[in-house]
Amino acid sequence: MPTTRITSGLLILLAISTSSLLSGLNADEQATLPVEVEIAFPNIRVNRPIVITHAGDNSNRLFVASQLGKIHVMDNDQEVAETTIFFDLEAKVQYADKMNEEGLLGFAFHPEYRKTGHFFIYYTIKDAARTSVISRFTVSKDDPNKADPASEVELMRIKQPFWNHNGGTIAFGHDGYLYVGLGDGGKANDPFKNGQNLGTLHGSILRIDVDRHDAGKAYAIPRDNPFVGVEGARAEIYAYGFRNVWRLSFDRKTGSLFAADVGQDIWEEINVVVKGGNYGWNLREARHKFGAAGADEAGDMIDPILEYNHTVGKSITGGHVYRGDRVKALAGKYIYADYVSGIMWALDLTKDNQAGTNYTIPWSKLPVLTFGEDEDGDVYFGTHLSGGRLYRFQDK
Repeated sequence: MPTTRITSGLLILLAISTSSLLSGLNADEQATLPVEVEIAFPNIRVNRPIVITHAGDNSNRLFVASQLGKIHVMDNDQEVAETTIFFDLEAKVQYADKMNEEGLLGFAFHPEYRKTGHFFIYYTIKDAARTSVISRFTVSKDDPNKADPASEVELMRIKQPFWNHNGGTIAFGHDGYLYVGLGDGGKANDPFKNGQNLGTLHGSILRIDVDRHDAGKAYAIPRDNPFVGVEGARAEIYAYGFRNVWRLSFDRKTGSLFAADVGQDIWEEINVVVKGGNYGWNLREARHKFGAAGADEAGDMIDPILEYNHTVGKSITGGHVYRGDRVKALAGKYIYADYVSGIMWALDLTKDNQAGTNYTIPWSKLPVLTFGEDEDGDVYFGTHLSGGRLYRFQDK
């Protein structure tokens, strides 16, 4: 997640299908949609908004987590005057601007939140160096807009070799399991070759059962995870070969899992993630051989559905397939952006989740830190600039 920006007017090299590239076009020559960006909740600012989500409890509330450790809750009303602090974890969260891939990175509500009151947070802990924690918390019994600060149950602790490439998105799939996006551990070139090592959690998307416990664990491993019983493999792994997933999401209609993986030298990519899939890092960057030991042919590695090179942008921010009713032009399209160039797109998808036309969405090209959904499937996004503004889309 770089902290620099570059200007617009860049040469575009965009993959718009699994087999063809569209090259040599200026950004303003791309196909565009009749969509505009507008400020959402004009009275609200959240410092470094990292997760935008809802509780799935029919309350129509919107929750916005700050990377520094606070979680805000508000009525989903554009005229809302202020937020309430649902949970304040800042005292336990490690975050510094010079190491801005740590902090509170993931936040998800249990699918049965109305019954359990449980939610989950992925964060960098302050009292242990380079350590990510996934914990369960519970809402207060007395106030639905307050969490119980004494309710933490730690599920998983992951040592990180470096401060960057922590990933951190957590999300529940349609199967009720919790999925966790982890980076390769950091630095450049994947020095420990974690991406292709099934013996480590790094460089993988995990899948765990938070409603059961295996012996010696605060969670259970689903019996149909692809590497259960494989000698030397971590059974939590659902898919592997990732550099730094930023961010992952489930299509609320189909259940398909989309993951945007930040590249290193040349290529950014979007993947549709399947059980047991190997997505190539660090032998491949997107569809291309990486390094002297890289793979010329994909073999059993799965190509992304879309890639773009570093003349376009240098740090992809994954989003959501739009399933809301409010913005007709975005229906069924995967919305994503580049954090460095600020360019934003909406990608048409075929019935088998391959890439169709890739449209640009005109806007001011600020760095997009994250995307999120409300209870109705409307998509929002946030930037850390201007005090942490939130935005949404509207039809022209």
